[in-house]
Amino acid sequence: MLEIIKFNPRIWFFLGFLGCTGLLAAGAYFQFVDGLQPCPLCISQRIAIFLTGLCFLVAGIHNPGRVGINRYAVLGAVIALAGGSISTRHVWIQHLPPDQVPECGPGIEYMFQNFPLFETLKLMLSGTGDCAKVDWTFMTLSMPAWTLIAFLMLATLSILQIWNKPQQ
Repeated sequence: MLEIIKFNPRIWFFLGFLGCTGLLAAGAYFQFVDGLQPCPLCISQRIAIFLTGLCFLVAGIHNPGRVGINRYAVLGAVIALAGGSISTRHVWIQHLPPDQVPECGPGIEYMFQNFPLFETLKLMLSGTGDCAKVDWTFMTLSMPAWTLIAFLMLATLSILQIWNKPQQ
């Protein structure tokens, strides 16, 4: 079964990078064309997508040997799963009863200007009341739910490279 999809790992890493680029482009489209403003958790997920894509791009350009492929695969999966955990928290907040939703916090710009960096990051990753709002759905799943699926697919693609031997 895996013989059907057995390409050089370099190609798969580049395909993962293109997938991340597509996700970031979709986020930019929703923000700048549809006018959906990202909440702190959305921004955190975009950062995780960017870092996953960066890992894939470096792996594709580097074209490492077997040990390097394994290291990039694990690193890419760890970053993607970290992003998936952010998405999971976002989906959880969206499904909270209205009386349990966290209070809305200050804007991102205000936080970066007035709070220490670690406090800002903590607030970004914990989510606010803005994160509970569902602005967009497709097939009954919200954007963070689709992002969670994308992160799981990226992590799977990355881990599969451990068993994907380079073709000689």
